Amino acid sequence: MSSPAVPSVLFVCVHNAGRSQMAAAFLARLGGDRVEVRSAGSAPADTVNPAVVAALAEVGIDISAELPKVLTTEAVQASDVVITMGCGDACPYVPGKRYLDWPLEDPAGQGVAAVRPIRDRIEQLVRDLLAELGVEAAGAAHPGR
Repeated sequence: MSSPAVPSVLFVCVHNAGRSQMAAAFLARLGGDRVEVRSAGSAPADTVNPAVVAALAEVGIDISAELPKVLTTEAVQASDVVITMGCGDACPYVPGKRYLDWPLEDPAGQGVAAVRPIRDRIEQLVRDLLAELGVEAAGAAHPGR
């Protein structure tokens, strides 16, 4: 018997420097090889927000080598679920795809203290998404908390 294909999730925000990077990092950590993860931005920044990198480092996730990526129609077509985070009409619509919108505060220009609650909310949303997809989350995303 062949195993079913793993679900593919694309996280999209404007700059792909904050929210979508955090969501992709949590999904990769918690979903492991049981889910395919992508992230992109409608107008990608040059670098990932340093406060986001620091906030994720606090919970043992290193995204310091990540770079913002441009959103392509191909990435949307290759994904089962597209999760938007404030990109509005800039996100391409492909019929037959499942779209979710996560209304989250934009961490742009904010320090680590302001990013932490956004990070924690994203982790909970990712855990809920995994449950919806029928994918068991790996161990604790942040041990010791």
